[in-house]
Amino acid sequence: MRRIEDIAALEALYEAPVAASLTKVTSRITPLYRRWIDAARFCILSTVGPEGTDATPRGDDGPVVRIVNDTTIWLPDWRGNNRLDSLRNIVRDGRASLLFMVPGSNNVVRVNGTAVLTDDPEVTQTFEQRGKHPRTVVVISVREVYFQCAKALMRAGLWTRDDAAGVPTAGELVREQDSTFDAETYDTGYEDYARPRMW
Repeated sequence: MRRIEDIAALEALYEAPVAASLTKVTSRITPLYRRWIDAARFCILSTVGPEGTDATPRGDDGPVVRIVNDTTIWLPDWRGNNRLDSLRNIVRDGRASLLFMVPGSNNVVRVNGTAVLTDDPEVTQTFEQRGKHPRTVVVISVREVYFQCAKALMRAGLWTRDDAAGVPTAGELVREQDSTFDAETYDTGYEDYARPRMW
């Protein structure tokens, strides 16, 4: 397999960037980007650290983040699996990106910037879901904001198809690594288990 090992070789394979792909980039959250991000209940948080990269889905019952001002976003860290991969990365290397998706829209909005964590009650207590508060909040300082064109989601038919039939269940994926794991009980009971632990 031939490897591409320098930027000149890479760029020689492609045409010049589409002009709009550069002019669409802004260094702050504009009013229209605010409307778009406020509509998103789901995003992917990407981070980097000494062990490598991490990307994790984040979702909420309402806006997934809070826009504090045009250069600051707060993302509450609701209950998960406690691996803390992304949070560990942020503590050690603040580079972070968010990809916001809204069902029905084939565009994706990206925010690149730097992140820190806070457990300050004056911040965490401003978020509440069903009487619960996050232990930490990811504070993102915005460096650039832009939308990704619709081609990837159009190619995938992401909002127009259901390919879930026949894919492995979460329980089956665990059992593949641990043959003693009771996949059927896990899968049939997971929604009841998760419902009181969402926040």
